[in-house]
Amino acid sequence: KMACCGNCFCCQCCCREEETRTPEELTILGEIRDEEDEILPRKDYESLDYDRCINEPYVEILEGMDNKKTKKYEAVRWMMVFAIGVTVGLVGLFVDFFVHLFTKIKFSVVGDSVERCSDKGCLPLSLLELLAFNMSFVFIASVLVLIEPVAAGSGIPEIKSYLNGVKIPGIVRLRTFLCKAAGVLFSVAGGLFVGKEGPMIHSGAIVGAGLPQFQSITFKRIKFDFPYFRSDRDKRDFVSAGAAAGVAAAFGAPIGGTLFSLEEGSSFWNQALTWKVVHNHFSVSALLFCLLFQLFCSMSATFTLNFFRSGINFNKWGSFQLPGLLNFGEFKCPDGDKNCHLWTAVDLAFFVLMGVVGGLLGALFNCMNKGLAKYRIRHIHPKAKFMRVLESLLVAMVTTVVIFAASMLLGECRELSSPTTHNTTDINSTVRQFFCTNKTYNDMATLFFNPQEAAIHQLFHQDGTFSPVTLSVFFLLYFLLACWTYGVSIPSGLFVPSLLCGAAFGRLVANILKVKLGMAIYPGTFALIGAAAFLGGVVRMTISLTVILIESTNEITYGLPIMITLMIAKWTGDFFNKGIYDIHIQLRGVPLLEWETEVELDKLTASDIMETNLTYVYPHTRVQSLVSILRTTVYHAFPVVTENRQNERDFMKGNILVSNNIRFKKSSVVTRAGEQRRRCQSMKSYPSSELRNVCDEQSAVVEPAEEGEDLLQQMLERRHAPYPNLYPDQSPSEEWTMEERFRPLTFHGLILRSQLVNLLIRGVCYAENQSSATQPRLSYAEMTEDYPRYPDIHDLDLALLNPRMIVDVTPYMNPCPYTVSPNTRISQVFNLFRTMGLRHLPVVNAVGEIVGIITRHNLTHEFLVAKLRQHYITV
Repeated sequence: KMACCGNCFCCQCCCREEETRTPEELTILGEIRDEEDEILPRKDYESLDYDRCINEPYVEILEGMDNKKTKKYEAVRWMMVFAIGVTVGLVGLFVDFFVHLFTKIKFSVVGDSVERCSDKGCLPLSLLELLAFNMSFVFIASVLVLIEPVAAGSGIPEIKSYLNGVKIPGIVRLRTFLCKAAGVLFSVAGGLFVGKEGPMIHSGAIVGAGLPQFQSITFKRIKFDFPYFRSDRDKRDFVSAGAAAGVAAAFGAPIGGTLFSLEEGSSFWNQALTWKVVHNHFSVSALLFCLLFQLFCSMSATFTLNFFRSGINFNKWGSFQLPGLLNFGEFKCPDGDKNCHLWTAVDLAFFVLMGVVGGLLGALFNCMNKGLAKYRIRHIHPKAKFMRVLESLLVAMVTTVVIFAASMLLGECRELSSPTTHNTTDINSTVRQFFCTNKTYNDMATLFFNPQEAAIHQLFHQDGTFSPVTLSVFFLLYFLLACWTYGVSIPSGLFVPSLLCGAAFGRLVANILKVKLGMAIYPGTFALIGAAAFLGGVVRMTISLTVILIESTNEITYGLPIMITLMIAKWTGDFFNKGIYDIHIQLRGVPLLEWETEVELDKLTASDIMETNLTYVYPHTRVQSLVSILRTTVYHAFPVVTENRQNERDFMKGNILVSNNIRFKKSSVVTRAGEQRRRCQSMKSYPSSELRNVCDEQSAVVEPAEEGEDLLQQMLERRHAPYPNLYPDQSPSEEWTMEERFRPLTFHGLILRSQLVNLLIRGVCYAENQSSATQPRLSYAEMTEDYPRYPDIHDLDLALLNPRMIVDVTPYMNPCPYTVSPNTRISQVFNLFRTMGLRHLPVVNAVGEIVGIITRHNLTHEFLVAKLRQHYITV
């Protein structure tokens, strides 16, 4: 369900009174309707298994490792990193080549038509030609998204979620890559206000995820026997490296790409520490390999792209003349002008103000785009998929008409500067002289009838002036159309549109300061700072974006003003709403974990947020019971437990079968889940064995309670009483014995759903008249053979199984997962879960009994805030 955002005034129009929360949500919130109508995190998103399962097959691999095998493994790893970088560079080359080809053909045909029709009066024919090009390209891009819906958008929110530990179906599949890479070149060539840099990051992440696997789910014939990197943990490292390579190829910024991957996605990087001095040796050593890993991949992608582009464009094979897909050009003063300075200390005051304005504009952009995204979710996505294609065509048509009309009707003829440098010559070659004489150019047409990169170059380096009216109209139109376009069902990036929109804003400020006030400033610097301010206000990145812009300008002296501007823009925008990527993650209901929790949430402990309704398995369990559990639950991990202390010794021997039936229930047969639910409702987080011992050993006579008073309930409400007095005859239900209520469940490890299904399908079990030693053993390669698409329990042929057979799960469970105490504070739980990349975190009391389990959904901000409200109500 969606609801109103109270902190964003322009989104209040999206509120609907008839929308209510589900009963489950009302229960979580204490039956209090929240005024902030936000989409809560969805529970159907799975987490990734970033934590290693240290079971017996994995230990066998570790014991068989020696120096030679370790070096071979590392060599293969670095070779795969290099291959990922080269492949991402070639993908960038492919996209860039065809975008330039299609754009050149389109503007050449339409430009010639406009020049001919200026005298003949057939401009509507030129408009129809432009419409035909743009709508045809956009139609192809939108149809590709219909084939693979995950290919829509920039892909950065999805990759950020993936690196955070959330599994989004299809996000790193080969089919997604093909639709993304092909779709983005048609989107950009179709004249929409989108960029190819965001999709390049997504494409790089897909290459990083798929290339080391040597297999494909889309094309099943692509499957090689490659035993390495068969885990989510290894894939995460390659996805992170691929995303960094995508940034490096897009901007020619290998260091910026490395920092982007760390800042936006990685779970083990503390964002707050990056602005401070690192004085912890362990922090440096822990991050060193990750930095080198991603930097090497980024460098490989950058230099691969540079090598081929320099050879294709300049016929200089072996040189690296072109740094990336987006190059800002060289910022320098004209030769002989000694009074010219790129920026001065006085300009910093204006840069701070531009950062504030950029943050405000970015917050407005995000707020409007959020409202549009909600409208699409409600009114467009539920309808036939072809409606999304029609929306894309509508956006393309409106954008084309606006571009054509504004260029023909609102452009002004401005004087063309004389070519004093090679850079100026390149700039003057991209001007448009529609309806202007030979020595003047149409400033509006120059911005609209050029590729976006060329328009950015014009605003950064054109010595000629742009009319304030032209810059204002261009900024307004670009702002509105870019906001409308981002979220349409096409592959689309946001970096270049934001840079171009911000560059127009910065050039407008420079125009006012230089022409109106007569200040001696460098207009290109203000255009760059404006671009950084607006982009920072939209995406809210600081560290990586600073380095990306410095590397793109190749001017280190811009480091301070860019950094100050981005920080001010981020702080200003954060006062109103989140960054655009975080907003779209939230709209999808992805349970993303933030960098850290709020201080107030430390009033909660692990026992306040844990899931107490557990479904557990025994070390030796019958096949029919495992099949029943797997088919009737959706849990992805199950605690392995025994029911009393005496059984621990037998469990360690591995020669005893613990019955699956409830031992103390004689009147009827109940499921584990039902029994466990009642046990947890009564016991909460108390150490059950201690309570049971107190009850069994109690011999003193206590005065009877007052009539109508529930002594057990009073005991449970006394949160700090460690050994309350209980009597069996004072149980709330006569049929529940004290043995049932306070049975100990000694925790021994975790077993994953995928592992249990794998054991059943491969027939790993033994007969009850045999020893568990007769059970077949699976190797680590056999356990991970089906990765990443493990079989489902419903694919199991029950006719091939004997339901009375027994499965010994102890060799395959993780006997040493991370655990926390019920009294652990939320900040400690959160930091452990996020930094270690966990999927399940058992809560174990002081005597080794499991009392609950914590998953990603128990640590989302919305869930924690709801529990904090319950805490206040209880207190």
